Amino acid sequence: MHCVETEIEIHASAERVWALLTDFASYPRWNPFVRSIECELLVGQNLSVFIQPPGSGGMRFRPSLLTVSPGRELRWKGKLLLPGVFDGEHYFKLEAAPNTGVLFRQGERFTGLLVPRFRKSLNGATKRGFIAMNEALKREAEGA
Repeated sequence: MHCVETEIEIHASAERVWALLTDFASYPRWNPFVRSIECELLVGQNLSVFIQPPGSGGMRFRPSLLTVSPGRELRWKGKLLLPGVFDGEHYFKLEAAPNTGVLFRQGERFTGLLVPRFRKSLNGATKRGFIAMNEALKREAEGA
């Protein structure tokens, strides 16, 4: 197992951040990492997700939506080929920030036989992609 987690404080309401996070049609305009998501926000639905980590041509995958908790959490789980080869459980969490606004956490827990082989990439390009998305979401939510 390997985990990658990032966080950023956003000076906006949880409702504002959630609205941006779930407005998938606007992702190509502002999101440098998750370039597109197509789905209905219903637990159990399969998403069509296209991610593009920095320096990558990108990849499309079809994870299953695990959690939709408005204003609090969005979570999905995907796999490469078969379960247990390379699985990832990705999450976006919104929590009350210590000062004002929200603490936005984005992370993923990777499991499976191929995880050790991709650890360097996960800690590199994947984590940089999470950070780039977090920063872009902050700019968008704060209106900067």
